[in-house]
Amino acid sequence: MGTMKMLLDIALNQGQGALRLFPTWVPRSFCIPGKRLKLHPDDYYAFGVHRGGIDERWFASTVQADNGPETLPDEGLSYIYIEDGGKAEKILLRDAIELAGEVIVGKAMMEKYGGWPVFAKFFDNMNPLFHHVHHDDEKARQVGRLGKPEGYYFPPQLNNHGGYFPYTFFGLNPGTKKEDVLRCLEMWDKGDNGILYLSRAYKLKPGTGWIVQPGILHAPGSLLTYEPQKASDVFAPFQNIVWDRFIPWDLVVKDVPPEHKNDLEYIVSLLDWEANTDPDFFAHHYLEPKPVRPLEEMRAEGYEEYYVVYGSEDFFAKELTVFPGRSVTIREDGPYGVIVVQGHGRFGVLDIEAPTLIRFGEMTRDELFVTYEAARSGVTIVNESATENLVMLKHFGPKVE
Repeated sequence: MGTMKMLLDIALNQGQGALRLFPTWVPRSFCIPGKRLKLHPDDYYAFGVHRGGIDERWFASTVQADNGPETLPDEGLSYIYIEDGGKAEKILLRDAIELAGEVIVGKAMMEKYGGWPVFAKFFDNMNPLFHHVHHDDEKARQVGRLGKPEGYYFPPQLNNHGGYFPYTFFGLNPGTKKEDVLRCLEMWDKGDNGILYLSRAYKLKPGTGWIVQPGILHAPGSLLTYEPQKASDVFAPFQNIVWDRFIPWDLVVKDVPPEHKNDLEYIVSLLDWEANTDPDFFAHHYLEPKPVRPLEEMRAEGYEEYYVVYGSEDFFAKELTVFPGRSVTIREDGPYGVIVVQGHGRFGVLDIEAPTLIRFGEMTRDELFVTYEAARSGVTIVNESATENLVMLKHFGPKVE
């Protein structure tokens, strides 16, 4: 514990409250990597082919990935990177918050949530994902987990191609009955269960996003997606075959109480029926970026900043662009995670840059966690390029003050 505290103090001092984070890669056995994560082509199966390809990178995460019995103890968890006398060290962000939570996320966040209740990730799949749902808090609590709302933003810098199917199915067609969905579940082992016939797809547009509350069915399309979300990895598929690949029933019921694993009525009860069949679904869930201040004022000061994910009480996200050769001091109300997607410069006293190519297991300078007091005091961000914008995405937890 003493060594951890010493290392954390070093990290906090080195970054003046901004912590460098080590890249956190997550494989998925049911996905095909879209190869837009800037990971070296030889490293997409670094966990082993049997574990599936790496198609996710998690940011400022204190939640373990749920990838079945072979999940590694630290899979999905973010590490703080520390340089101590020429030696590289790392400690889990989760452990650091347990040790010094009030310093890192603030007293109010610790009192209400006991830690950092959100994380973000890049989801990078070449093909569409199955139609699935994330539980609400009530249902998730029955299996000792948290519910999971999530937001989507499609950063243009990481969408040089759209993958095989840049369309997402959301919800269910108005007028769909619960009996229709029950029939799809009954068809699980008998061929394509046809759940997508009950839904509707929307073409995904880079530079925009969506907000998806718990209980809403969605089959994410193949754009690389920045996803702020509640700190949970709970879900249940409702589609049995996607891109000619069968989804086993075990995955459907991984977050279902033992007594309900063959209870189709219970599984359908995971759905928020009103939200799924909302005839104005697009109007209620599609997100266009919103400036945080009048654009003219920000541009005169050398930057632009937008809310890119909003509409949830649990999290929100911003995109910050600092113009070439300019600097700006940004103050926030609470802690946040940062991922740099374009350019290079300085974040306070730390050098930052968007990497061109990343080897599995190597450190980068594109990810940070900004602690409570540093965020409130303000950080000066400098774009050191004469020609290219410096662009970063920032995700925040719930507002507690």
